[in-house]
Amino acid sequence: MDAKQPALGVMATLITIAIALGFISLFSFQVFAGWVAYLLISFIPMQIVIAVTWGSKLPRFAAARSQPLKGVLLVIVALAAGAIVAPVHQATVGGGIGPPPPMAAMCIILSVIVTFWAAIMWGGWPFTAIIKNPVAAGLVMLVVCYLVNYLLFRFFFDYSFMQGAPVYQPGLDPHGLFHAWNALVFAITALAVMFLMLGFELWPLTKWPPLMKQPVLGLVWTALALALGGVAYSLGVKVAGMDVVAFMVRAPIPFIFGTIIVLNMMQASLFAKSAQPLKGVLNATASAVIGILLAVGYGLLAPSVTGPVKSGPPGYDFELWLASALLGVTFPFLIFFAEFFQMWPLQKAQRGTSAAAS
Repeated sequence: MDAKQPALGVMATLITIAIALGFISLFSFQVFAGWVAYLLISFIPMQIVIAVTWGSKLPRFAAARSQPLKGVLLVIVALAAGAIVAPVHQATVGGGIGPPPPMAAMCIILSVIVTFWAAIMWGGWPFTAIIKNPVAAGLVMLVVCYLVNYLLFRFFFDYSFMQGAPVYQPGLDPHGLFHAWNALVFAITALAVMFLMLGFELWPLTKWPPLMKQPVLGLVWTALALALGGVAYSLGVKVAGMDVVAFMVRAPIPFIFGTIIVLNMMQASLFAKSAQPLKGVLNATASAVIGILLAVGYGLLAPSVTGPVKSGPPGYDFELWLASALLGVTFPFLIFFAEFFQMWPLQKAQRGTSAAAS
């Protein structure tokens, strides 16, 4: 079978969603929202390095294979990295407590955002510029991302609002500058702006070639993501008065999820013939609509997949379930299918050797 876009992306997405929901159904809410989500998120930064920084062409022992072996080996590499990160992170940020306390869960989520930042906004700079071996450059970048992530977590996240709750661990609270939920949701919203700009293919920055070189691009893109993310966050949480966690699962997370489908699964094929900025507007609209519809669909299926989950404070069980289901499970599964397996077997497998050499 050799389907064409966008039908290929639609079929691949539906198959992946079915697999993801089937996987989620294997666990109770407590296990899924605790250990399962934590362990899955632990390998996503390595997945980003493989898919973005290495273009799924490295490491060569995996990329040189034909599908489906190439995909299997790349998945194993990502999982192996997660198997190292998860216990180290749990022993440090999580204090060795199981299931992972909120501090460990939020910090590991933040590491995904930081790795996206380094791999996409900064294009791997300065690591890819000063380290000749691309595998070493990617791994060093990943280690630095974890270090930067830890510093950001310690500086910005505060859990004082949880005092008195069974999940609160005073010794693990970094007592940072901001309410932990506010800090995390702001970071996720800024990440959504990064995906928005990808849909615009970095227009209008592309009009000024000097802006498209690192580190200038990284600085400008970061400033725009933080500024526009701050505006979107303020409009939703402060102006509209939405609960910050409800805002997270109704706006930035569905948009990010929809963008992955439009840009990765459909390979930006929906509006390929349109010029910017119209293409960006259409990509953003499609991403928002698709993401919101799928988030609503997931929410409707939650009782059947996992069982009843309560919405709202103090536990935010439904919101945690939805965020984990969309970005903790389905997102990495989508990237496995689209980038590691190259949509195999829905489209003909490419020879790994030619891909690795290109």
